[in-house]
Amino acid sequence: MSENVVHLHKHTNPPAEPTTGDTAPTVLTVVPDAPPARPVPLWVRSGRAVKTAVTHERTKSAGRAVVRHGLYTFNGGRIAARRAWDGRTGSRYERMIRAAEAAGNLEAAEEWEERLQRFRAARHHRRMDLLHSPVDAAKGVAVGAGMSVGVLVALGVVLAISTGQAADVVTPLSATIDFIALLIRIVQIVWGPAVTIGPFLALLALWSVGRKQHAAPQWALPANVRSGEGEPITPSIVVKALRDLGVPALARAIKEMGDAGASMLGPITIAGCGVEVDVTLPSGVSTNEVQSKRRKLAENLTRHEHEVFITIPQAARTVRLWIADSGALDEPIGPSPLVTDETMTADYTKGKAPWGQDLRGDAAALSLYQRHLLITGLSNQGKTVALRSLALWLSLDKSVQFLMGDLKGVGDWAMFDGLATTLIQGPTDEHVIQVTEMVESAVDEMNRRIQAPPGTTFPPLIVLVDEAQVAFMCPAKDEDKRPYGGSKANSRYFMAVRKIHNQGRAVNVLMWQGTQDPTNENLPKLVREGAHTRAALALGTESQARMALGDKAVDGGAAPNLLRPGLDRGTLVVASDGITIPAGQSSITVRTHYIDDDAATAITDRAKAMRDGVTTLHAIDRGEEHDPLADIAAVIGDAPRVRTKDVLARLATRNAGAYGEWSFIDLKRVLDDAGAEPYKSDGVMVVSRDRVTRALANRDTEGSASPE
Repeated sequence: MSENVVHLHKHTNPPAEPTTGDTAPTVLTVVPDAPPARPVPLWVRSGRAVKTAVTHERTKSAGRAVVRHGLYTFNGGRIAARRAWDGRTGSRYERMIRAAEAAGNLEAAEEWEERLQRFRAARHHRRMDLLHSPVDAAKGVAVGAGMSVGVLVALGVVLAISTGQAADVVTPLSATIDFIALLIRIVQIVWGPAVTIGPFLALLALWSVGRKQHAAPQWALPANVRSGEGEPITPSIVVKALRDLGVPALARAIKEMGDAGASMLGPITIAGCGVEVDVTLPSGVSTNEVQSKRRKLAENLTRHEHEVFITIPQAARTVRLWIADSGALDEPIGPSPLVTDETMTADYTKGKAPWGQDLRGDAAALSLYQRHLLITGLSNQGKTVALRSLALWLSLDKSVQFLMGDLKGVGDWAMFDGLATTLIQGPTDEHVIQVTEMVESAVDEMNRRIQAPPGTTFPPLIVLVDEAQVAFMCPAKDEDKRPYGGSKANSRYFMAVRKIHNQGRAVNVLMWQGTQDPTNENLPKLVREGAHTRAALALGTESQARMALGDKAVDGGAAPNLLRPGLDRGTLVVASDGITIPAGQSSITVRTHYIDDDAATAITDRAKAMRDGVTTLHAIDRGEEHDPLADIAAVIGDAPRVRTKDVLARLATRNAGAYGEWSFIDLKRVLDDAGAEPYKSDGVMVVSRDRVTRALANRDTEGSASPE
């Protein structure tokens, strides 16, 4: 039989005895209690209490308050002494002279020197007057006292005659003496407290001066003053921010100027949701030294980096600062006029697309007339929406034709089905081949237009490729071993784009491209430099910004690489002569309107209602057998009649290999053979949809009839 062992601590009652005989006996073992915890020494507890008290927020706040108010008084005394010294000496004028000389403004320096000379002459005159003032003062006191006594005695004589009392002769004199004695007594009573309270009042005045000037370190100032959120931009704030920028030559020059550092600044003007100011840098300081310290300058101005923009105007040694109101750039802009104005139309030649707003809050509109376009940016930054909004506006001009390739293929351009002549959507190599052949058909159309008689006008043809980097990086080759992608002379897509860039503008054949993350591999140099309008959303590096916009724009202050990915979605930097750019700048920052898919579909529905009907191709005819009559019916679409020249243009766009060389005679021959002859309507030759449809139906019926 096993034993049950029970361990008992001291002061624990033993268990009751078992009542059954079968139960094993229990062995009781007494275990002493655990020793009590040792008390924490007093010096340890005192140290912890002191540490807690020192690190407590209330203790820190009290310490900051003591330092703050003490420095308010001390620095207030320095400020008062400086003001007194400036008032008594010509140091203020000397500082202004140094400031004007540092700024290179010799005329202002000469003017301040003349003022200094006049001040010194006036001061010398006052000092010479002080040499004679004691004697003049004594004579004045003696004469004044004698006259006063005489007046009082005369007044007493008059009083004595009036009252008949001879003693009244001295009454005015004695009353005056009593009044003087009273004043002396009042001064004796007040003098003691005044001597005691006077220093405290003086310290209070100095404290008030220091408090108004925030004359204390930033860490000691109250939270609302220290943060500076929403603090208005003043000349002194800008000068201090430049002084603390970490540029030694700039700091020395401002220190020599003293408070006159504000002479570097032009007028601070309201510009949209911020302010703008031109800063003329002193000799020895270059503009790129300020540009390279944008973040530090923004923090010195109590702003975030994205809220300060630095550009280079035409004036020498000058930087232009645009400083946003705190948080203003994080607020969305209003909807696009394309959405709010259902009556809006477009004019390719003279109009401008409403794209968004610039940083000043003014409308930013872009002219698309005969300008190739390139938009780049990191993924998911709003590139497609920005590019699509331009195409949406241009679709409201019914003369504009579109050839579109979307190499993302997620439906971002699906609303152009029935509006674009060709719409290819997909990311595969096969889609790249189709897009390449589409661009090559545009080259054939361009060549046909170039060979037309002089003076011939052509409708605008926009060749748009979104996610163009997929085409440039495509490894596929054709049967002749020519690559579709790449940037060599035998690259089909690259060469087709280059040909349009070279000659397309003259005959209104324009190339629009959108691409991600530009590099030399996915956006060759010759292609990006062929675009007249170049825009970039947020990018990763400055080298990418130079690829996207060019060296001139970046050297002039364009910095899409400093935009915040995700937070600045839809904000892009534009370099183009098609948009109004402030004088002296090479680029402008635009916050584009966001047009969602539903709104875009509504806009394209309005555009389709303006047209006669467009049959959209989703694949390129590669030279297989074609049916001219069926193709004519397809390009006519739902329109009751279409001009013959428009039918020819649409056929050439549909299949440049088959119809690129067609003339009116070729078209008339096919229609005459089918019994759908063109005819004149309002003085122009047109093709009837009903005649072509009836001819097709008759042909099919005859072809399907069985022989008798």
